[in-house]
Amino acid sequence: PVKVAAARGVLTRLVPACAVHGVAVASGVPDQPWGDAETIAGATARARAALAADSAAELGVGFEGGVVAEPDGTVRTCAWAAVVARDGRLGVGGSLAMPLPPAVAERLRAGEELGHAVDALLGTTGTKHGGGAVGVLTAGLLDRRQAYEHLLAYALARFLAPSAWQAPGATG
Repeated sequence: PVKVAAARGVLTRLVPACAVHGVAVASGVPDQPWGDAETIAGATARARAALAADSAAELGVGFEGGVVAEPDGTVRTCAWAAVVARDGRLGVGGSLAMPLPPAVAERLRAGEELGHAVDALLGTTGTKHGGGAVGVLTAGLLDRRQAYEHLLAYALARFLAPSAWQAPGATG
């Protein structure tokens, strides 16, 4: 629900009459992706699968949250959005980089998902379906939906400013 709300929040600002429908699709990556590359792959797979699931859709949108192990041993969050158009264009935007408490990082390394690790540490429930780790760890200053809206806006950049990708010397 948070991801659909984020997509609806952004896309209806661009095209007020657009219809935004959520579909449950596999990411093709582990439930807790590690690293930006794996997380981007999950978002892209979700966007492609969402587009394939609805022959009338013009765009497929996918979101994926992950974590990144830093060289100093700390762990941070990452999150990515991908947008795929029927003509094959792909836009990707992210990443939400927020340091995670050491106790959360330990639980992640033991195989737990981020939302569950935060819930266990702080005595909360349903973190991943609500404000997310970002909402809990920023005391509500920012929530998961708001964060995902920014990522989607970044992913839409190539669609919103297409001339920048068509300029001489531009690639992609």
